[in-house]
This record gives sequence, structure tokens and C-alpha cells, in this order.
Amino acid sequence: MAESRGIALARIKPVQRIVEASAAPLRPPTSREKAAIIVRLLLAEGTSLPLSSLPEHMQASLAEQMGQMRLVNRTTLGEVVDEFLSELDEVGLSFPGGIEGALTMMDGHISSTAANRLRRLAGASAKADPWDRLTAMTTDRLLPVLEEESTEVAAVMLSKLPVPKAAELLGMLPGEKARRVAYAVSMTGNVDPETVRRIGLSLAAQLDAQPPRAFDIGPVERVGAILNVSTSLLREDVLKGLEESDSGFAEQVRRAIFTFSHIPSRISARDIPKIVRIVDAAALVTAFAAAPQAQTAVVEFFLANMSQRMAQNLREEMAARGKVRDKDAEEAMTAIVTAIRQLEGAGELILNRDEE
Repeated sequence: MAESRGIALARIKPVQRIVEASAAPLRPPTSREKAAIIVRLLLAEGTSLPLSSLPEHMQASLAEQMGQMRLVNRTTLGEVVDEFLSELDEVGLSFPGGIEGALTMMDGHISSTAANRLRRLAGASAKADPWDRLTAMTTDRLLPVLEEESTEVAAVMLSKLPVPKAAELLGMLPGEKARRVAYAVSMTGNVDPETVRRIGLSLAAQLDAQPPRAFDIGPVERVGAILNVSTSLLREDVLKGLEESDSGFAEQVRRAIFTFSHIPSRISARDIPKIVRIVDAAALVTAFAAAPQAQTAVVEFFLANMSQRMAQNLREEMAARGKVRDKDAEEAMTAIVTAIRQLEGAGELILNRDEE
């Protein structure tokens, strides 16, 4: 029995020495090998690593390096981990990586001309993924390109975008084109990745070629905003002139206008206390006392949705106010409308649209 055991040990020891020799490093690991060791260790611990955010050539290089490696002894592993942790401790500042991340960080601090030029240069790079940029764009900017492109390109575009954004864009398309694009999505299964990337580069180039906009909002919204704070006489005079010149544009402006008389139909009752808090009480009394018979519903809408005590106080002050000059009435109503617009801009209330 003892003799058999000795024979077995004699056979095992050479194999053990071979394994130890293969595990022992013959030289210090390179930077690529160290990266592979750290990634292998983190994956073994169940850590989720966002490796897909790396450029594709780096992902391929990392995978190739991991495929070439076999065993690493505990001493080398400990040294690599200690060095990695030491480098992390020394980091004082990090950058986003990639031109798109840098431009996102610097948004509002550099000119749009410089930003567009840098994006074009980034798009020309063989390593850049144009779909990262397209995904970050708003639907308002993507829609014109989607409408002009062929059904096949539109199908690829929707397939690459996140599902919520793709669904929103599909809903913005005319019914017939939306149906054709939805069907074309089912035909994109065999499109090769390089074709998809070239489509992304072409779409990004089209968007970069668009001239920068001088105004953040369209002409309808700008004219509507101006007329909102104009006197009712001037407002109606301008709208009448617009109808004679361009009835379609005039109709859009009318829909964009929000005046004192629109409050009951476009303001939620629960938002009335917010408005009352930021409007001077004297302006409320003046506006309510001067409201003509046609705007009685506006006054009652306010009074019915605030505290009864405050409503009673306003009724008493309105009765004692007497006749109000037209100029004072316009200023008071404008102050209320301006306050509502401020709350809307701050995201504290949402105006109901006419269609709703």
C-alpha cells in the first residue's frame, strides 16, 4: 500500500511542477495583460462592466488579449490589483472620453459653430459610432430627416434608436408612411453592421449640414408670445392683418396665444393657488373688478378654486374698487398672464392645448 502511494506521488510531483512553472510569470505583465487580468477578476466577481461603451477596436484588443492568456499566479494577481487600486487613488479628475461626451459637458460654453465643426470631424473618424450622436438628438431634430429619407433608411433609423424615441417618431409620421416604415422594419434582419454604420454617418452628415438656428422657438411661438403681452386692441388689429396676408399663419398664431380669457379652458383648477401666490393682490382685484361680462367665467374660475376666506376678501375689495381705467385693467390682466407663463416656463404647470 505504501509503495503504491509513493509511486502515485512520484507521478504527481512532476505534473505539479509543470503547472506551477506555467503559472509563474517569466516577465512582468504588459499593460494589456494587466487590463485583461483586472477585467477577468471583476467578471469573476460578478461585476457588470460597461465594456460596450469602449471603442470597438479596444473591445476587440481586450478580447484577443484575454484569449491568449492562461494562468496567473496569486503573487502576480496581487501585484496587479495593488497597482490598479493605487492608480485609482491617484486619480484627481476624469474626463468623459470622446468628442461627443466633451461637447455635452461644454454645452452652452462654446459656440454652436465650433461644436458642429467638432462633431463633423468626429463623424469622419473611422472609430466613431454615429448612432451614439443620433440617439442623443431630440425627436424634433430627427423628424425632418426621417420624413425625407426612403422607407428602408427610415426603418433602419427606427431600429437603431431606443424604443421610446422610435415610437414617438413613428407616431409623428403621416399614417401611410408610418405603416410602410413599420413594415420595412421587419425586412431589416439581414442588414450588415457596416451598412447600418454608413447609414448613420450619412444621417449625421445631413444633420450637421443644417444651418444653425438663430432662434430657439419657431415664428408662431415668437409672434404669439409678443401678442400675449400686447393690448387687446393691438392684438386683434395684428391678427386681422395676418389673416389678410396669411390665414394659415394667423390661425396658428391664434392657437399659440394665451390671454386672460383663455384661463378657464387652458389652466387646471389645481394650479390656481400657485398663480394667486405669485400675483400681487392689487393686480387680482383690478383685473377681476374690470373684467367685462364676457370674462365673468374667468373671475368665478379663480374665486372657486382658492381658499374661501381669500375669495371673500377679494369680492369685498372688488365691490369697493369702483370703475377701473382700461389701461390699468390691461396691465393687471397682463400681470396674471405673465405669472402663468413664468410658472409654465419653470415646469410648475402645463397649459392645456385647444385640441385637448
